[in-house]
Amino acid sequence: MDFSSIVDLFLHLDKHLEVVAATWGIWIYALLFAIIFVETGVVVMPFLPGDSLLFVAGAVAAVGGVSLPTLMILLSLAAIAGDAVNYSVGRRVGLKVFCWKDSRWFNKKAFDKTHAFYEKHGPITIVVGRFMPFIRTFTPFVAGVAQMTYPRFAFYNVIGGILWVCSLTAIGFLVGNHPWVKSHFSLVALALIIVPSLPAIWVFLKHLLHSRAIEPS
Repeated sequence: MDFSSIVDLFLHLDKHLEVVAATWGIWIYALLFAIIFVETGVVVMPFLPGDSLLFVAGAVAAVGGVSLPTLMILLSLAAIAGDAVNYSVGRRVGLKVFCWKDSRWFNKKAFDKTHAFYEKHGPITIVVGRFMPFIRTFTPFVAGVAQMTYPRFAFYNVIGGILWVCSLTAIGFLVGNHPWVKSHFSLVALALIIVPSLPAIWVFLKHLLHSRAIEPS
């Protein structure tokens, strides 16, 4: 396998996962862990597969290619650890990030969008952001830049990581191998942007309603 093939596999594992699982055996868990960790932990890697990879992993588990409980545990740990590293980098960089220019390695627009969302909604962004491509990678980084205390960040990080991984792998396990889903995967990929966001939207709305309820009249 040449270098370009390896890069294609890494960037588009969601399209090759069933074959890779059959070929790699138990090492598929290490590969999945690495991709989820890097996608959430390295601020310059927001283009790696996230939602679709978790969905397909759940679908592969449905046919016995991998273990669903093992996936949920390992990938939740990968997501939580990735965000923790990303937070630490953001905390170390601090306010200097606002002077960075848009480049091949830094998406200034995505950072600014995430920062604005964080400023408006606070730490619940760490949970909600898990279900939003690109924003997912920048959310812990922004929390670090904003100097959120680590215990507070860790609380939302654990909730968000477990909710994101378990909901998407469970959906993939339940419906991923249906014939219609297999033949209309492009539509399913679009749904992956909308459907997984529903739990996050519910958490966000609940938080918003609670905040308004305690505001003094």
